Amino acid sequence: MTVIPFEARRFRSTAAYYTRYRVPYPDELIARVAERAGLQTGERLLDLGCGPGQLGIAFARLTGAKVTGIDPEPEMLETARADAEKAGVAVDFIQGSSYDLGPSLAPLKMTVMGRSFHWMDRPATLKALDAITVEDGCVVLFGDRHIASTPDWRAAVNALSETFAPDRNADRERRKGPDWIAHETVLLQSPFNHLERIGIVSERRLTADDIIGRAFSTSVTSPETLGDKAEAFEAELRAALARLSPDGRFAETVEISGLIARRG
Repeated sequence: MTVIPFEARRFRSTAAYYTRYRVPYPDELIARVAERAGLQTGERLLDLGCGPGQLGIAFARLTGAKVTGIDPEPEMLETARADAEKAGVAVDFIQGSSYDLGPSLAPLKMTVMGRSFHWMDRPATLKALDAITVEDGCVVLFGDRHIASTPDWRAAVNALSETFAPDRNADRERRKGPDWIAHETVLLQSPFNHLERIGIVSERRLTADDIIGRAFSTSVTSPETLGDKAEAFEAELRAALARLSPDGRFAETVEISGLIARRG
């Protein structure tokens, strides 16, 4: 099974862009997942690979769960703590990764992961979570699935990513290759093998600034990755976007979903 090598600071320099430009997780989706999973006030929830903490903060705010967020990137944790304070919720954010899962986190009712599971040793992570999750607990993978972009601005971003950051782009392409095993298959081969997906499809209006911010929020074309090529990357992307849409209007249709995995 393909495993992406662990790199603790892969998302360095992205925190300032992540919360603002990534596709958000709707409150409606989080509430529906919490209800379906039977998450109660005061039960323990882990936001694993939490980044700037959007999921953990939202679950704490909407459900009253006792939330811990774990991420290896200090800049992400700093942003998460500030955003939790603004939201008026208490979330314990700690530096670490899936390789640090242990009894101190137990007993967990739910572990959520937002666009982070693919960076982990997935079978090992699920085995570790099985040991610290209550009998009726679950794992929930949150993510977004691209349906359409108008005009096709994603192709422009991907082409420039390959040009400016070929090594990082190759990492992303590995997850599309024949050796990559889908998350659903990994889950079906784990203790958490009863799967149910809850999704919301929406259309979002975007500007060129939104698209550039999204690009800078990824590990492939982060400011840290691009280094002294960041300015040229932005200039070429702006030019490509202007050619695609002279009036600066863009859109995307996307499904934001939570894949609930319980023990079978």
